[in-house]
Amino acid sequence: MAINYVIPMDYTRRKTRVTVVGCGRWGSFLAWYADQLGHKVTVYGKQGEISYEQLAMSRKNEYVTFSKNIELTTDLGAAIRSAEIVLVSVPSQAFRDVLGDIRAKADMKGKYMVTCMKGIEISTGKRLTEVAIELGIDAQKLAVWAGPGHVQEFTQGNPNCMLIDGYDRTTVEHIIDTFKSPLIRFYYGSDVIGTEIGAAAKNVMGIVAGVLDGMNLTTLKGALMARGSREVARLIERLGGNPLSAYGLCHIGDYETTLFSTHSHNRAWGENYALGKKFDRLAEGVHTARAMAILADECDVDMPITKAVNTMILDKMAPRAVMEQLFDRSLKEDLR
Repeated sequence: MAINYVIPMDYTRRKTRVTVVGCGRWGSFLAWYADQLGHKVTVYGKQGEISYEQLAMSRKNEYVTFSKNIELTTDLGAAIRSAEIVLVSVPSQAFRDVLGDIRAKADMKGKYMVTCMKGIEISTGKRLTEVAIELGIDAQKLAVWAGPGHVQEFTQGNPNCMLIDGYDRTTVEHIIDTFKSPLIRFYYGSDVIGTEIGAAAKNVMGIVAGVLDGMNLTTLKGALMARGSREVARLIERLGGNPLSAYGLCHIGDYETTLFSTHSHNRAWGENYALGKKFDRLAEGVHTARAMAILADECDVDMPITKAVNTMILDKMAPRAVMEQLFDRSLKEDLR
């Protein structure tokens, strides 16, 4: 698609060397966006990987067109060594392996890393920053990029609000100062646990929303929003985060783009499932439902919607049967 929007640059900033690891929808947008801001951008992708090869051959995909200033490379070590800030946008279940490759080929000392995907590692139940710290990334240089916004909207000049969170306030401020623009208004995060759990969990709710669309039960999305955010808040609180994060940009603030938008992969996955069709694009909510169901059991947190989604996927249950089970549960207080 042709990109006509250009971010107006009526202010100056320090130009930064930015490396984007990942060439999918969001990774390619991040590269385009950072380049629009005037930063020196390098994009890393695996040789032979379709998303990378398409960009290398034509310098565009269905979402963005790269300027001649963006460097594309399959040399991960060189891409990391040249960077001041590393933005990682890969499938969440591949994050550990990608970090392992980075550790083997380059030194991250003194560099900032920003996780730009939303998920929880199934095998360990760990948040992505926990995985990063376990593999030697300096927590004080680590940040999380979350919140609503679709590539298709941003590239047409439609603005949105997003969130940067992290373990160190100075790092959060630096990342926001580096990437703020008239296209994205950033907010400061102060609850990494809540931000990561909330951001990952909204993809699960996106699957439910899609199932409702496929069943012609869209009017139930209001109840889904109320009850879904409530159970996510319970998990965040049990893990030591601020339950109010579930009602911020990382979770309920991202509901429109995930539960209603035609651009949402998670919503589309759920709708196709309800219609008996396959959806072949990445929908992180499928994996996140499994990880969160495990966390809910381990933490003894009541998360009926999340567990129902996980059961539906694992057991290939009919959506109608899953909904009937949810409706047949014992009655509860609304605000508990």
